[in-house]
Amino acid sequence: MADRSAARAPADPGTANAALEHSSAGIYAVGRTGRIVWANQRALDLLLLKAHEVIGKDAHDLLHRDADGHTVTREACERGGTQLAHRAFRTGRNWFPRGDGTLLPGQWLSLPCEPNDRGTVALIAFHPAEETHPGAPQAGASPRALSEGERLALLADTTAQLISNVDVHGALRRVVELMLPRLADWAVIDLITEGDEVTRSLVVQAQESALHVREDLQGPMPPVPASSPMPLSKALRGVSSALAGPETYDGPPDTGIAVEQRKLFEATGIQTAAIAPIRGPHEVVGALTLGRVRRDEAFTTGELTLVEDIARRIGIALENARHYQRQRQVAATMQRYLLPQLPRLSGVEMTTRYLPAPDASHVGGDWYDAFTLPGGDTALVIGDVAGHDLDAAAGMAQLRNMLRAYTWSRDDPPHHTVQHLDQAMRHITDVRMATLILARLAREPDGEWILRWTSAGHPPPLLVEYDGVTRYLDESKGILLGTGTLHPRTEARVTLPPGSTLVFYTDGLIESRRQLLDVGLARMRRHAAVLAHRPLNSFADQLLQHTRPADNDDDVALLTIRIPHASR
Repeated sequence: MADRSAARAPADPGTANAALEHSSAGIYAVGRTGRIVWANQRALDLLLLKAHEVIGKDAHDLLHRDADGHTVTREACERGGTQLAHRAFRTGRNWFPRGDGTLLPGQWLSLPCEPNDRGTVALIAFHPAEETHPGAPQAGASPRALSEGERLALLADTTAQLISNVDVHGALRRVVELMLPRLADWAVIDLITEGDEVTRSLVVQAQESALHVREDLQGPMPPVPASSPMPLSKALRGVSSALAGPETYDGPPDTGIAVEQRKLFEATGIQTAAIAPIRGPHEVVGALTLGRVRRDEAFTTGELTLVEDIARRIGIALENARHYQRQRQVAATMQRYLLPQLPRLSGVEMTTRYLPAPDASHVGGDWYDAFTLPGGDTALVIGDVAGHDLDAAAGMAQLRNMLRAYTWSRDDPPHHTVQHLDQAMRHITDVRMATLILARLAREPDGEWILRWTSAGHPPPLLVEYDGVTRYLDESKGILLGTGTLHPRTEARVTLPPGSTLVFYTDGLIESRRQLLDVGLARMRRHAAVLAHRPLNSFADQLLQHTRPADNDDDVALLTIRIPHASR
């Protein structure tokens, strides 16, 4: 049960906000009405303005000028209009008015965005233009050197790829596609694993207008040396970036890393390379090497700064992904211990499914339970603690263990057990609110299967008969746990037809922010009727696939029981 009253957790700023905030370019966000809704500190510094002088202002009126400082008409303005929300723009020189009355010549580009909570429809990134004529080569610059506008565009495109893709390693390949061949002939990414081992995880060559992944040059690397002064070793330690060439590794190698680098230069024909650490906010996660095969295209120190900027963006994304992976592994391990093994019942089939919340820590407050009672009945439980994070999981474990103990030790009707649990919960657990169904499944001497159950604010079980007739068992309705209200609880009783299927579930299966509960209930009932004859495992899988809303942001627990046919 997602805590709908709590504000939704913001996206991790590691990949998006940090990259934009620390960008060397000035960046501001434009909303649907053309007003500025956010600006990074670099933009404020370039414009010599304070945040309150920028945020909320009409971007056109505030910033759009010609070379003489006159306001550009909206019709003639490239940066105005709704077109910013639909496609990217890049331009040559423009002029931005500054707080001291001067004009800042600059180059800019826009990137359209999916509207978010701020209403952002586009990011505008700008950078001071070179004092020389646009396109004029700088002294000592590589023939391959990018203009300031091209550098800005490359950084913006790199950031966009890394923050818009959940699969970070897939995004890395797309970042390499941005760098090759416009910046280099070769790209090499060495990553440090969780166990401090080094892997040459990606080697890509630009050749004949195509990119080729060189798997023969990828694989495990020697460990990071503690004190080697060689460029890659220093980059992997996060010490510094460097320019290098084959001659850098001509002497006797001081470490295994130096041996591998010599092999790389020999195999690729790289004559000049820029090597930079891939560093996240808290740890070094690898190194980026870009190489060119022509000696007359030697990297410059200015280009090394660009490679550092790209590597820093990669590092933020990788560290964030690594943190997420650690969290998911902890959550998955915890979940395995929290969810129980099912008892074996003579003739009765039983199966369960659990799907974690996609946007949380992959563990939550939904649970199922089933266990045999001393008298031979089987207790069935489906429950949902508010929230879908580790706190909710811990509360769920407390509640589940208390309910197990009460149900097993006291031969009470289900509604008495739940009432006792509700009274105790507020005093000896951290759970604020929860829903659940507690049921007892019993076989009568005449062979009939009887279900007695009570509901504490939980969606009703679904009974699917063998011929496809379905109905929700909503005879027992009670308020959820944790309200402090002492209303008496009730229970209901039903005889389960031979061959029928009983479905217990949590609300993540039928409800989402865009789908009402009643719509989800009708949808599940319709699909369950079609699946009535399916084997139980197939029934559970198909029910999840066809019923769970596409925009679901809650975890899901499912418990299904198949009653045997009368002949059994």
